[in-house]
Amino acid sequence: MAGAIHFGSLLVDGPDVYWTESRPLEGGRTAIVQGSAFGGARDALAAPFSARTRVHEYGEGAVAAASDILYFSNFADQRLYWILPGHEPEPITPASDLRFADVEIDLARGLLYCVREDHRGSGEPVNTLVAMPADGDDEGGRVIATGHDFFSSPRLSPDGQMLAWVCWDHPNMPWDGTELWTAELQADGSLGRPELIAGGKAESVMQPQWSPQGDLCFISDRTGFWNLYRARVEAGSARHSLVDALCPMEAEVGRPAWVLGMSHYGFVSQDRIVFAYTRQGVWRLALLDLGSSGRRDIDLPFTDIGFVRAGAGAVYIIASSAAEPECIARLDLSGPDCRQKIVRRSSTVAIDAGYLSVPEDIEFPTEEGLSAHGFFYPARNKDFTAPPGELPPILVMSHGGPTGQSSSSFNLAIQYWTSRGIAVFDVNYGGSAGYGRAYRDRLKGKWGIVDVDDCVNGARFLARQGRVDPDRSLIRGGSAGGFTTLAALTFRTYFKAGASYYGVGDLEAIARDTHKFESRYLDGLVGPYPAARDVYRERSPAFFTERLSVPLILFQGLDDKVVPPNQAVTMFEALRKKGIPVAYIPFEGEQHGFRKAENIKRSLDAELYFYSRVFGFPLPEALSPVKIENM
Repeated sequence: MAGAIHFGSLLVDGPDVYWTESRPLEGGRTAIVQGSAFGGARDALAAPFSARTRVHEYGEGAVAAASDILYFSNFADQRLYWILPGHEPEPITPASDLRFADVEIDLARGLLYCVREDHRGSGEPVNTLVAMPADGDDEGGRVIATGHDFFSSPRLSPDGQMLAWVCWDHPNMPWDGTELWTAELQADGSLGRPELIAGGKAESVMQPQWSPQGDLCFISDRTGFWNLYRARVEAGSARHSLVDALCPMEAEVGRPAWVLGMSHYGFVSQDRIVFAYTRQGVWRLALLDLGSSGRRDIDLPFTDIGFVRAGAGAVYIIASSAAEPECIARLDLSGPDCRQKIVRRSSTVAIDAGYLSVPEDIEFPTEEGLSAHGFFYPARNKDFTAPPGELPPILVMSHGGPTGQSSSSFNLAIQYWTSRGIAVFDVNYGGSAGYGRAYRDRLKGKWGIVDVDDCVNGARFLARQGRVDPDRSLIRGGSAGGFTTLAALTFRTYFKAGASYYGVGDLEAIARDTHKFESRYLDGLVGPYPAARDVYRERSPAFFTERLSVPLILFQGLDDKVVPPNQAVTMFEALRKKGIPVAYIPFEGEQHGFRKAENIKRSLDAELYFYSRVFGFPLPEALSPVKIENM
């Protein structure tokens, strides 16, 4: 399980397709792999290089390709490199405190357009759009767009005359409100007068793409759901046509823009768009005919689709299902039926169906007469049967973000628990993506309340149905999910133990110390800081450890810049002094999320060992012990 790879970016260049793979068995290195329409795959980036950018700290949007030339941001030094056919990678930006992402290649002008994050100053880093020669320069690019806190998605029109991009400002996050702009490109890559196409402080616009005939398409949530739109833009014109909704639906096209370079749709031809959408937590792929505005869902064996690229007569997707691991799939949509071919799998480990728990989509009642959602995984192992009348423990999972989303995709980490007799409930609490803006906005000003209530109410709902043991209820989560876990254990009395992975214990410390991208995130989730300082303290588990009376295990990467390690240490020391069973496991060289195989395995095994000691159940295999204070 720890050796399973994870796919990131996906792009198409002529007959070739490229994707990134995070490889735990290579120390978490992100490799670039090149595939072909004719079959086969090879590594296009050898160790020790790792294609991962630190723009926004989350690591995607690091690769671009055109005419057999690859560009990538290298994790170790954050310099931009290129790989010419038959050559080794060469840096094209200076060794400095500059970071690059979301590269767009302009072959006609011999230029690159990209997002640059400048850390050379003493204050907050400066984000801009820059243009630079395709073979690089010593300055790290020439600024062509500035004046906003964040930029993303520079996209060149097919005729090379226009550039589109997205920008936004504090305190908004990209799923709160962004703006889509265009401008005419000059011969040197500088911009003419910019024009606002869509978006604003209360409209989230993302993923602009130019159609083959030069229309600008994008995703917007202006009607309450992220849907596809189109605007006609002409170079030299001061006006653009009215924006058209291409396929109105109460479903979401796309995900929150935590990372750069995402793509959930593509152009199969001038009049056909292929796109992924989600409704009630399940993802589908559809084909849209622009002439008739007709949508046809494509029959695929997948329930989660995370990336869509079209080109060279094919469509490539990153997808998975409840029973099959993540894969790169090639789709041929030229005929009446979709022909598919698996190009790459994230894991080749075959799992007997007798050990596989298939999720159920559960909608359950929660506070204020509302309902929330989650995926329930019953405990399942064909070799073992529970004693008569005994119900399984339940492990509630609270996802990160918190503006994130749990899906029904194949998840070996979940199967780890269900195959060991523990049922799992993966909760999409209020504030999660995938259910429309109103659902996403439930968390506004109520982080630490709505999410916690939904996790508790979800567990209670399953217990009332007689499906799980309420006296052995557990909760775990990472990052923002770690905060929800800590808050549930501190401010509620339902759960009997829990695990926090790089979780937030002190909201005020995060508001003061976190990186730029999330430095004002809590303005919307909690309140403007420092004006709402009292609320920050009231919601922070670290200030109320006297209320915490159940065992807790904490995991932390020591190189984490999103949630600093002192957050976990503070909670550990407080519980240790109070006499509550507590364990703390730090990992050298890990950031926000664990990427090394040995650490992924160790954390899961340690968590299971911890629960076995808390509840006194036997372990199915011998595990390395964990030092537990006060036990």
